[in-house]
Amino acid sequence: MFQRGAKSTRVNGSKLFEQVRAAVRDDYVDTVSDAHVYQMALDGMLSGLDDPYDTYLNEDRASRLAERTTGNYAGIGLQVDVRDGSLVVVSPLPGGPGERAGILTGDRIAQIDGKVVNNWTAEEVQQLLRGPPGSPVNLVIQHPGSAASIALTLVRAAIHHSAIKRAALLDSHIGYVALAVFSDSTANELSHTVDSLVKLGATSLTLDLRANPGGLLAQGVAVSDLFLDRGERIASTSGRDSVDDVVFTDSTAQRWPNLQIVVLVDGKSASAAEVVAGALQDHDRAVVLGSTTYGKGSVQHVFPVKAGGAVRLTTARWLTPLGRSIAHPAPVPGEDELDSAPPRPKYKTASGRVVLGGGGITPDLVIADTVAPAENLALMRALGPNVSLFHDALTAYALQLKASNSIKSPNFVVSSAMLSEIYRQMKARTVDVPRSTFDDAAPLVSRLFSYEVARYVFGADAEFMRKAADDRVLKSAEQLLAASHSQADALRRAAEMQGTRTRE
Repeated sequence: MFQRGAKSTRVNGSKLFEQVRAAVRDDYVDTVSDAHVYQMALDGMLSGLDDPYDTYLNEDRASRLAERTTGNYAGIGLQVDVRDGSLVVVSPLPGGPGERAGILTGDRIAQIDGKVVNNWTAEEVQQLLRGPPGSPVNLVIQHPGSAASIALTLVRAAIHHSAIKRAALLDSHIGYVALAVFSDSTANELSHTVDSLVKLGATSLTLDLRANPGGLLAQGVAVSDLFLDRGERIASTSGRDSVDDVVFTDSTAQRWPNLQIVVLVDGKSASAAEVVAGALQDHDRAVVLGSTTYGKGSVQHVFPVKAGGAVRLTTARWLTPLGRSIAHPAPVPGEDELDSAPPRPKYKTASGRVVLGGGGITPDLVIADTVAPAENLALMRALGPNVSLFHDALTAYALQLKASNSIKSPNFVVSSAMLSEIYRQMKARTVDVPRSTFDDAAPLVSRLFSYEVARYVFGADAEFMRKAADDRVLKSAEQLLAASHSQADALRRAAEMQGTRTRE
């Protein structure tokens, strides 16, 4: 408080910063470069905003963000993984330079431009495989079971990474689409994919948004637009400036009005994925099934800076059609977060269903992954830091089976002899796990190994079908859709199932 007549002693912020910076530069016990001081100041300023989504992106991070939001990069179209220190091709992109050159799932890349790539990180490999479109890259590869090396020269091309992670027609005429991200072509790609599934006979759709981190708000709106009626509200945003106060409404008639829909979500479904789940839930257009979403109720914009890179800042908050904020409320300082959390506000849809605000999108039917059996947890504890070596053993043995051509069907059964060989290969990699612990967790090991073999011997589609058979959440969606004759019926059945689960 100033006394009457006292002269203001307000300090000029920039002068104060320069004085402190000079003191650190000249007198701190360790030498600190000006560049590091400025970086700390920048990080401190953004972290002081108390918003986890505000950050400075250097040029490399800004470039990776641009790639995620466009799905575009220049390279040779190979998904790779590091196993036993070697680079293994998980999947070639259909139509990409790698596939056209004859590179197959399971091939090992021994050299890139004359450099042996043993024990390289995935990031180091990516830097070598990517480059300007039209530029050459020289590879040396080996097929599984062959000691011969094959030299190839590929020409990098513009690659588009589709937002569609997986699409399939499941039993009972149920279409399935998993979205990886909301990039700038997601709605268009999804529209074409659903059209294709409908032509194949799909009468219902499971839209899988699990582990989808979101992306562009505009694409969340555009995807919602595909499934809602003209004029229906999709979302609204509000910010400090009036330009950020926007109401998004559906602009076209929905494409598939008779298609029953289930949306799968989990704790990693965020941002634009929550926009879609919230819009379809508020309008009674889909059964949301799974576990509560992440709860990211804000909008960020990326502002390039002249010095290079960009600043990502929160510029607005968004609401679902019913006006729900799905952001988690801030905890009260000094109180336990659970104790201080206020009651979640309730809203009613047009059909009278109750949906909750705050703390993410709560599914209409909560079906979370089951708690891991004690035997599985015991194996994970025994593996400890050697989990990656365990997966190396699985992949190596799967590639041996591919080379021997001994697995004839994607529905093969993992035998006790196979489990013994996995254990032997683990021991060869100095993974010391008691055999009894390994045997107790045999169902888990068999399941993981079946996925590896399906992937490397029969391809990504076979791997998906093996995983789908074990996916409790997806199976619940299939059962619900197979038993329902309309969207309203599916919502009613989901409410009954949820009520039964709650009473239990």
